[in-house]
Amino acid sequence: MRRLFSLAALLVWLTGAVFAQEPETLDFNEWDKLATTAEEAVDSDDTTEDMLEVLRARLVDYREKFDAARGANATRIATMREQLAALGTPPEGETAEPEPPEVAANRVELTQQLNTLLAPVQRAEAAFLRADALIGQIDKAMRDRQTEQLLQVVGTPLNPAHWRIALDDLTAAARDIAAEAPDDVTEARKTLRGSLPAVLLLSILGLVLIFKGHDWSTMIVSRLQQFGARGFGIWRFVVSLLRIILPTGGLVLIAMAVHATGLLGPRGNALVRLLPVVGGAMLGVRWVSERVFSRDEDEALILLPREQRKAIRFYVSIITVTIILGALIAAVFEGNDPAETTEAVLRLPVMLLSAFALFRIGQILRSYADPQTDTPESEDMRSSTFGRVVRGLGLGAVVVAVVAPLLLVTGYYNAAVSLLPPYVTTLVLLGLVMSLQRFLADVYGAVTGQGVQAREALMPVLFGMVLLLLSLPLMALAWGARVTDLTELWALFSRGFSFGETRIRPTDFLSFAIIFVIGYGVTRAIQGALRNNVLPKTRMDIGGQNAIISGLGYIGIFLAALLAITGAGIDLSALAYVAGALSVGIGFGLQNVVSNFVSGIILLIERPISEGDWIEVGGQMGYVRDISVRSTRIETFDRTDVIVPNADLISGTVTNFTRGNTVGRLIVPVGVAYGTDTKRVESLLQEIAEAQPIVLANPAPSILFLNFGADALEFEVRCYLRDVNWMMKVKNDINHAIAERFKAEGIEIPFAQRDLWLRNPEVLKTQPSEPQE
Repeated sequence: MRRLFSLAALLVWLTGAVFAQEPETLDFNEWDKLATTAEEAVDSDDTTEDMLEVLRARLVDYREKFDAARGANATRIATMREQLAALGTPPEGETAEPEPPEVAANRVELTQQLNTLLAPVQRAEAAFLRADALIGQIDKAMRDRQTEQLLQVVGTPLNPAHWRIALDDLTAAARDIAAEAPDDVTEARKTLRGSLPAVLLLSILGLVLIFKGHDWSTMIVSRLQQFGARGFGIWRFVVSLLRIILPTGGLVLIAMAVHATGLLGPRGNALVRLLPVVGGAMLGVRWVSERVFSRDEDEALILLPREQRKAIRFYVSIITVTIILGALIAAVFEGNDPAETTEAVLRLPVMLLSAFALFRIGQILRSYADPQTDTPESEDMRSSTFGRVVRGLGLGAVVVAVVAPLLLVTGYYNAAVSLLPPYVTTLVLLGLVMSLQRFLADVYGAVTGQGVQAREALMPVLFGMVLLLLSLPLMALAWGARVTDLTELWALFSRGFSFGETRIRPTDFLSFAIIFVIGYGVTRAIQGALRNNVLPKTRMDIGGQNAIISGLGYIGIFLAALLAITGAGIDLSALAYVAGALSVGIGFGLQNVVSNFVSGIILLIERPISEGDWIEVGGQMGYVRDISVRSTRIETFDRTDVIVPNADLISGTVTNFTRGNTVGRLIVPVGVAYGTDTKRVESLLQEIAEAQPIVLANPAPSILFLNFGADALEFEVRCYLRDVNWMMKVKNDINHAIAERFKAEGIEIPFAQRDLWLRNPEVLKTQPSEPQE
């Protein structure tokens, strides 16, 4: 059976020429053979994973072709359906009038053409669904096999009987590697003598880079800090990468030197070539730990006490050593067939060491307290999200460090290996995300001129979210996800989702965003040109200019959205039901919002008030500072902002003191004592009013003798001001002038007096007190 399926898979592979054809010319016979082979392979337990992967790849190719064929002739099909709809519904019933022959013939012809066009589309749709189902079945079979492997039980590595077997397997693997060395010693010596200068040079350069690379990068950072380099955080990040690049380059040179000797065979050279890769990974992990738990408190991303940061860096170094040992153990047995317990026995001490280091790191992280929000002195400590995440990762590290060795010693080797290394990888990736986010924040601060303060801005948070999303596929791969699982998710995402009869894809969103951003930018450019170059040269007031600019902005945004929807191919008819539901909601819950919005449009068109006007509405008086589509902001004379709904400005009573012009009337009441010469008072008040520079001469100020009041003779000074905004200042000056002139002329300004008459004053006489006994 295995040979049969292998032969079938080979035949399927050889039929790859079929995929070079267009979707309209797909060979469905070959597709049926492939689908049948895939169905039999999924049902068979003898099918290898490699065969399933080959079949899946071919199915994915076919599915893409079928997906493209589903949209073939979409424009012609839509046009014919519109033509059939234009012909109307054919008459039905015995009493119905027969359809005109021309219309009937046209309907039959269009129906035949439509069926001809729909036939390959419908067949492609059926084939697409079948291919998609087969791919899902293969993925499920692969996941089931992965689950079985995780739950597979091998012998416990604590059994001494397995130690001898593991030692024999390791010895045999080392013997096989050594056996691949050249047999001719004389020829090997000649090769070594010929390449000796290159070997020595590469070895010396490699050792220098390995042992001096860290010192050189530290020296460069010190020089940059000494000279006060601009954007020091950026340069420090870039230079710190030399701690990875230089030693890794040294390992590459050492590997090249060893390979140049010609003393090793293919597997030996493969092990040597593995050293730079593993060494680079080790240096990368240490670099991440030095960035996250930096010696410098200003650069540490997780601000723990100095001793705890030093301890974490030490434990990370231990984990990097275990990474090298684990990779070497796996590489040594590459191509061999060791016993099931061999790798478990050899990796037991390595995993115990790694688990101990991870356990200590978890304990330290669990004690983390955010210095900005976490206050241990408070009984009700409110922790930040970052603090909770760090402590949660610490708790997870403790649990994994305990569970993974237990799984290993109980025989669940695959489960243990699938738990501890992926968790360590996850921590490293999260640290890398934090480091890159800090670097991008420093770049943003250097570009915007905010410096270190940019680290607390919103943009770095968005950078971190993007980096975290980009790291999710890597985390998924670390936890055992296959590349095909990720590609399948991406294919599902790329195909989009159906909304009514419209299918919306991510490319549609991208097209919508690009068109809308372009339209929005053009609108803003036109608004800026009108605001700065065109409208200031007209005689239009500032309120009219603002109304034109705002109205143009609303129209531009509406047109940009409409063009974006049309350009993205979104069918607006699919939104009819949603629009109907929204209309009901608007009618009940959003009626005030809509009322204010419409009122804002009316304000911008009719302009009963404009920005800068002095108005009074609802008992609030102040200057109009901003008119939006929902509300208007008024700045009172107390320097407070009052937000007034636009509906109140349209339906209520509004007093506009500066509408059209700034001329306004000022009334100052004055009272003088009885017996004063009224003509003299009138003359003095006239002189005082006319002496004010902001008072208009035409119309001239008027002085009115109004009443014989209860306490004084009542006058009023009435005058028109050139700018009513100075009303209180002019009133203050007039009152000062009146007080000064009346004092010089001896004119009394009376104040209210009252005489108290007692009807029975005798009751206030003191009665003699009777003697007390």
